[in-house]
Amino acid sequence: MAVLLVRHARAGSRKHWEGPDIERPLSKKGRRQAEGLVDMLTRYPIDGLVSSPYVRCVQTIEPLAEKLKIRIEERSELAEGGSVDALLKLLRDAGGATVVWCTHGDIVPAVLETLRGEDGVELPDDPEYPKGSVWELDQNDEGRVTKAIYFPSPEPD
Repeated sequence: MAVLLVRHARAGSRKHWEGPDIERPLSKKGRRQAEGLVDMLTRYPIDGLVSSPYVRCVQTIEPLAEKLKIRIEERSELAEGGSVDALLKLLRDAGGATVVWCTHGDIVPAVLETLRGEDGVELPDDPEYPKGSVWELDQNDEGRVTKAIYFPSPEPD
């Protein structure tokens, strides 16, 4: 019973991207990070894959989806700038399943800091959230997070 909170892998430069940001894809390095996540995450009994609708998030867990033959569900709660309250409701409702969530660099720390305050989750003094990293959020039967464990990107950012 865990949510595996993944920060999307490295994407192309925001500054050099000319299209809508939601369409900005992974870079070559990001694709390697996404491939590396497959070995890291397939050791868990994954029940579902959920992603921000941003292309870079979907692409981060696509190799895992292909390996597990599981469809990726896109949820706006995981989008950049999303509501932490809405995301925490989704987290509480996920209790009992092991689910991979792929989201953004503003969401991961906001969720972790809220869990520190609401659930008393212990975090390092300076938690890390680099691209392609994973936080395992262990839950009890009520959906409360009891522990957060950090795993660095399989290929450092």
